[in-house]
Amino acid sequence: MAKRTQTIEDVRPKLASVLNLLTDEQKEALLPQLNIQVYRKNQLLYMEGEVPHYLLCLISGKVKVYKEGVGGRAQIIRVVKPVEYFGYRSAFSNQLYVTSAAAFEPSVIVRFPVKIVVSLIQENARLAWFFIQQLSSNLGQADERTVSLTQKHIRGRLAESLLFLKDNYGLEEDGSTLSIYLSREDLANLSNMTTSNAIRTLSMFATERIVAIDGRKIKIMDEAKLQRISRIG
Repeated sequence: MAKRTQTIEDVRPKLASVLNLLTDEQKEALLPQLNIQVYRKNQLLYMEGEVPHYLLCLISGKVKVYKEGVGGRAQIIRVVKPVEYFGYRSAFSNQLYVTSAAAFEPSVIVRFPVKIVVSLIQENARLAWFFIQQLSSNLGQADERTVSLTQKHIRGRLAESLLFLKDNYGLEEDGSTLSIYLSREDLANLSNMTTSNAIRTLSMFATERIVAIDGRKIKIMDEAKLQRISRIG
């Protein structure tokens, strides 16, 4: 079971992008209804086919949103970074979840009851516009990823995924190691390829000194070449 470890006041500054759009009365109505959950590595946040009851905000950690494909192989649709809102598209469209979400690593998440958020949106145009912008941005990114993952060759897909992880989660203090340690299976699922192809292609990148590998740590050694491979597909 997830555990409550912090108070809303502890994480309130990270909710400013939404809270600053509300009136004092709206904040008073919303804040007591929020709750904090801590998820273990690989723990499910929600599952495809479930009824959405919460809008989620990732406070710390890393989350993957994915869909199970043919033969049980998952496709990672997007990754979530702090502080990002997610899990609300299905609720806003009155649908069941069409994806699942799980924690890449221990993660702290604030849950907003959907009914209250919808009520606030109906009376607050600035809040409505905030989520319209969020959804529009996510849709644009999804469109670009769909084209890339269906038209690029394997090398181009893996190169794009490594750059995608760099852009979303950044680098460690050495300025070259990705600040996320993915299993080869997750890297394959992010790149729309089999795990064996991901292992083989990553090994080729290492042989070409484009990256360096230390277990799950991946260090980008030649970002310009990685960008070139991603661009030509």
